Amino acid sequence: MSDLTGKVALVTGGSRGIGAAISRRLAGEGAAVALTYVQAEGQAREVAKEIEAGGGRAAVVQADLTGPHAAAEAVERTVRELGRLDILVNNAGFLAYGPLAEVSAEDLDRALAVDVRSVFLAAQAAARHMGDGGRIISIGSCFNGRVPGANFVVQAMAKSALVGLTKGLARELGPLGITATVVDPGPIDTDMNPADGETAAFQRSLTALGRYGEAEDIAAAVAFLAGPGGRYVTGTALAVDGGYTV
Repeated sequence: MSDLTGKVALVTGGSRGIGAAISRRLAGEGAAVALTYVQAEGQAREVAKEIEAGGGRAAVVQADLTGPHAAAEAVERTVRELGRLDILVNNAGFLAYGPLAEVSAEDLDRALAVDVRSVFLAAQAAARHMGDGGRIISIGSCFNGRVPGANFVVQAMAKSALVGLTKGLARELGPLGITATVVDPGPIDTDMNPADGETAAFQRSLTALGRYGEAEDIAAAVAFLAGPGGRYVTGTALAVDGGYTV
């Protein structure tokens, strides 16, 4: 038996990149996994197919987390389809990148809706179904510890708010035996931030290890926090950033 056998996880933004790696890893540890997508239905179903081919259970949920009810509805659908909810991974995010003077109100609202509000609403709904041993894990950013230059004001703000939210959740839900944590990735090789991209050399130079990480590195950290090893970890952020914030 794997560490997460019998558990059910919901991974938002689980169709590609870090979210897909987390979905596969949790399934590999024995959990049934629901994963959400906005438009990439084909990719989401491919991840689900891989999980099922390995003997696991998976569900695919369409959810645009900018909507006020989408996060809670994704939680309820997970419970209906997979029977329960033990692990919530808030991975979906929106990057509003650009100079302060050029960031639109619409992009600001979208970033806060996805990166902060949806996490609050998903946690609120999930806590109604979780018991002792429940886990709420959110994917943050290395910008929580270091902002290396301009154009990341919104990203730094939204992900910093996520840390404060997580601390509040830890206090609120601790008496129920539910933990709340953040994983802060550094430069990770994905289609959104490829290791051979235009700014890759600069990003590598900011890390102590001098290289990009892989999506599986983040998935491993999430699996640890979701499993027995994470039972006494709550209200804190784990940097998986190759020394970006050193």
